[in-house]
Amino acid sequence: MNPISSKPVSSQVLDAAIAWQLSLDSGNAVEREEFAKWHAAHEEHARAWRQLGMLDQRFSVASGPARVALLQSREGIRRRVRKLGSGLASVALMIGLALFAGERYLPLNYWLADQRTATGEQRTLHLSDGTVINLNTHSALDVRFDDKQRRIVLQEGEILIETGHGDARPFIVETDDGHMRALGTRFLVKRENQGTRLSVLQSAVAARPQASPDEQILKEGQQVLMRRDGLGPLQALNAGADAWTRGMLVVDNARLEDLIGELGRYRRGHLGVAPEVADLRITGSFPLHNTDLALTALLPTLPVQIERHTAWWVTVAAKADAKP
Repeated sequence: MNPISSKPVSSQVLDAAIAWQLSLDSGNAVEREEFAKWHAAHEEHARAWRQLGMLDQRFSVASGPARVALLQSREGIRRRVRKLGSGLASVALMIGLALFAGERYLPLNYWLADQRTATGEQRTLHLSDGTVINLNTHSALDVRFDDKQRRIVLQEGEILIETGHGDARPFIVETDDGHMRALGTRFLVKRENQGTRLSVLQSAVAARPQASPDEQILKEGQQVLMRRDGLGPLQALNAGADAWTRGMLVVDNARLEDLIGELGRYRRGHLGVAPEVADLRITGSFPLHNTDLALTALLPTLPVQIERHTAWWVTVAAKADAKP
């Protein structure tokens, strides 16, 4: 295999390639033209597309295009594997899954979740117990209700939960880092690189890290970063923590790199920031459903310029007359 073709690509570019793969079946001429522009815009785009094609070939032995398998439920995949038995086709299917899961080419838990949102999409779920869940951009969860408990497994992204009343079963949100038990409340749960962030908007939540037998209760106005081995220090809730549910991002003295990273969650393609301006500070409110407008709003305040190589590759850089 060509080492350049096998080189991993960034998660943002891969997500864009996957999105294109899942949408091109429509045969829409405009979409195909836009895809061609994206594919030609950067070598990494073409490499991501080739890697998806290689996975399709692996899956085709067993079950047709990769996207068919990836859009089925976990139980559906298990049933298909059982039907295939222990022959070559079954092995090919499981190898394909293992390659993508093991090398992080594809977030399988995201694609196989009960509910998910695409990049830039937000959605509201109304559950059978009266609970309302807002899913932020590129988020995924599983709903696991039974006679003993109401359990939500957050696979990726961020959710705001307002629990239903009048149901005696405990309401639990679970991530790889631990469990959060609602105490009649409204709260945020967000998967981050370092762990799971819990922010309590109303009432209280009991948090228990995966490796700990003890719970700690967070009260209204508090937040904490939970890792598998423990909880970080309690902090005051950020102003506007739930502003994303109203289509806004609110920051107070934030690093520009952190702001750009957050805006990048709401758009396809690459949104980066040059190192020389990454540590600039900014305060303000920015629209999430029009990230181009949000980027333009930076210009009157900071010595930066927006460099657009394509619609899919945008960088916030130092203003030309401010460069050394």
